[in-house]
Amino acid sequence: MVAKFWGSYDTLLADLDGVVYEGKHAIVDAVSSINELVSSGIPVGYVTNNSSRKPETIADQLNGFGLSVSPADVIGSALTGAELLSTLIPKSSKVLVVGGEGLRSRIEEFGFQVVESADDNPAGVIQGFAPDVAWKHLAEAAFAIQKGAKWVATNSDWTLPQDRGLAPGNGTLVSAVHTAVGQLPVVAGKPEPAIFHTATKHFASSNALFVGDRIDTDIVGANRAGIDSALVLTGVSTRKELLGIDSSGRPKYILQTLADLLRPYEPPVEIKRGFSCLGAEVELLGNKVLVTHGDPKSIGALRAACAVIWGSGQPIYALEVEPALYE
Repeated sequence: MVAKFWGSYDTLLADLDGVVYEGKHAIVDAVSSINELVSSGIPVGYVTNNSSRKPETIADQLNGFGLSVSPADVIGSALTGAELLSTLIPKSSKVLVVGGEGLRSRIEEFGFQVVESADDNPAGVIQGFAPDVAWKHLAEAAFAIQKGAKWVATNSDWTLPQDRGLAPGNGTLVSAVHTAVGQLPVVAGKPEPAIFHTATKHFASSNALFVGDRIDTDIVGANRAGIDSALVLTGVSTRKELLGIDSSGRPKYILQTLADLLRPYEPPVEIKRGFSCLGAEVELLGNKVLVTHGDPKSIGALRAACAVIWGSGQPIYALEVEPALYE
């Protein structure tokens, strides 16, 4: 069944937060589904905007959930950030690092000299998230950039999922520096294509599928990189957001959980006034999007509703969508 779903895909690339785990807990169906894919011979890589932790630390966490992951399976934005920085400044240059140990160690691996002050005249600044990043670190980055240092950000995520809810992400810290310096950084992580290219190159993949939980970073990024994408509804993005998204953020596949990867994917099928999927039928009657058969809360109804709305040629605000589809 796995082989039927995958067809010609040679690699699964997966986000972490909201896909494999949320905080300290594994997400339902994630571990068993990934293990079954791996046992079927499908390589699985983990693509994350997290740059604060070393790949070894992330692999240890995943293995603690019952997966079998090596550090080489983890592609973080620190790696792509270091790759980008190496195209902007000479190797062995001084680099001011704003972020955690994972980012610092990756910069050192690339042969750069890590410094902590703009007074050291760094040639580059690389900025990533870490819980202990403070005003003084942002200020040093701003001072260095104003003196001409090349600026790379590992990611621009506005929020960071935590056990207690959504917290400010690296994008908020990047925005603070941007306000001071009046310029934008080169961004390594999702939704920019660079991290996806790093991942496909690392796994020697010619046809990967990327699965994520955030439309704005995961799906938009995969689409920009020319990689087929799947949205799983276990994380940040909601049914309502998915229904109304424009073409830049539309995934090829919509999954309830990662367990949907283990069975053949059933896409919506066109009917007279709409689409049907997995026993649900959704029709466009005038400007109303209505479930005319089946459970409006089902994944089939959602897939069919997306097909109806996306194919209508009308913006979501011009349509009256049955609330049960997105509440």
